[in-house]
Amino acid sequence: METSQYLSEVLKELQWVPQLISDEESEQLIQSIASANKVFVAGAGRSGFMIRSLAMRLMHMGVRAYVVGETVTPGLGEGDLLIIGSGSGETKSLTSMAEKAKKLGASLALLTTSPGSTIGKLADIIVKLPGAPKDPSNKDYQTIQPMGSLFEQTLLLYGDALVLKTMELRKLTSESMFGQHANLE
Repeated sequence: METSQYLSEVLKELQWVPQLISDEESEQLIQSIASANKVFVAGAGRSGFMIRSLAMRLMHMGVRAYVVGETVTPGLGEGDLLIIGSGSGETKSLTSMAEKAKKLGASLALLTTSPGSTIGKLADIIVKLPGAPKDPSNKDYQTIQPMGSLFEQTLLLYGDALVLKTMELRKLTSESMFGQHANLE
């Protein structure tokens, strides 16, 4: 198969993703972002890269958004929201973060394929995203892609959809957000 054909297959897989995501769960997350003092995001590996992009767009909208582990990230506390992106919901470092966030009085949201996971049991809000688990023995979702690729792509696109919905609610445009964009280049 040619590379362009693989790309076409990946795009076909992504076309059925939206119908599997709950608008009710998404609305809960949007409301939590709106009411939070500060929003923190965390993820590991490729999921971590995807969730970082959500923090950047939230910052562009004027939300006080931070990536856990960065040197300029402030402390998390009561009234704050931690959003974790984890397909398995079992990553040890993320589980520790979730436990600490709850002890500090923050709200916890999980974007995952595994709502019943360890982090899922701690979460105040869970948004179930489709995707295949890294373990190929679990056949809930059929994908030609390796490991967690479908989840990771969904996580990136879902974050962009959250931003668009939040922009609509706040009556923001791309132009109005550009003032928050980096301009040191």
